[in-house]
Amino acid sequence: MEQKKILVTGASGFIGSFIVEEALNRGMEVWAGMRRSSSRRFLTDPRIKFLELDLDSKEQLLQALAHHHFDYVVHAAGVTKCIRQEDFIRVNTEGTRHLVEALLELKISLVRFVFISSLSVFGPVREQQPYQEITDNDSPCPNTAYGRSKLLAEQILEDVKDRLPYVILRPTGVYGPRERDYFLMAKSIKGHSDFAVGFRQQDITFVYVSDVVQAVFLALDHGKNGGKYFLSDGQVYQSAAFSNYIHEELGRPWWIRITAPIWVLRIVTFCGEYIARATGKISALNNDKYNILRQRNWRCDIRPAIDELDFHPQVTLQEGVHHTITWYRENGWL
Repeated sequence: MEQKKILVTGASGFIGSFIVEEALNRGMEVWAGMRRSSSRRFLTDPRIKFLELDLDSKEQLLQALAHHHFDYVVHAAGVTKCIRQEDFIRVNTEGTRHLVEALLELKISLVRFVFISSLSVFGPVREQQPYQEITDNDSPCPNTAYGRSKLLAEQILEDVKDRLPYVILRPTGVYGPRERDYFLMAKSIKGHSDFAVGFRQQDITFVYVSDVVQAVFLALDHGKNGGKYFLSDGQVYQSAAFSNYIHEELGRPWWIRITAPIWVLRIVTFCGEYIARATGKISALNNDKYNILRQRNWRCDIRPAIDELDFHPQVTLQEGVHHTITWYRENGWL
């Protein structure tokens, strides 16, 4: 049987590096698409073939892809934090446009193109209690620059539906080994403090990275053209659940848990945004983070993914936190 060829953009990133590993496990010819400056720390398998891609330039993409054929493309490249809001559009939206246009102009005949989007494209939907699941029938109203950039990228794909067989995956909060944002929470708890925001009930959802990877390959195999699928572990948690599991995994160190009003978060993130722009260093405390933490409803309907992709999450939050903290420890992060 002919070896299938797959291109993974953003291969050096958190989710992308795990997609590369799974593609290798499946015996595919794997091409890791990434910038020349990107780290190869998690891409050491000698079977990986590297392809330098600059999503800022369609001309560079045309040259880089000109003599290649791929059966599959997984577009996992993107940014989740930026100093300037326009950079979200430049990377997440225009980068997607350049890649899609290059593939179409080169007439690369794909079996499937999978785009890693985000639940954030919907923003604060169904915020009235009792909270209901966000579904694809709801109208997206993203309240973050990140969410807006991903929604615009989705619309680019919708415009070429008849020419590019694509599937869009919209995971909720993705965590696992190698992930850095949730690592900051673990680091804070190890340092004896935990910080939460808002006193109104917050329903949160999560999905472990290996379950996202599972969905990617299900989508590649039999995803419906134009299909859009929410991904979570199928459970709903309260705001303290993640930190509680981290606290247990760390041996229950003494800690101070602070729950602050939303207006305090607004001040903190405003200052963080100002400092980031002044210093040129990206901060986790920014305007997008304010809107993410302020949002109360992160429920989402994964039944279409279950019914159409045969997606069945394998990792519970407690199991996933255990695997993640173990990895952080073994790799010297904690």
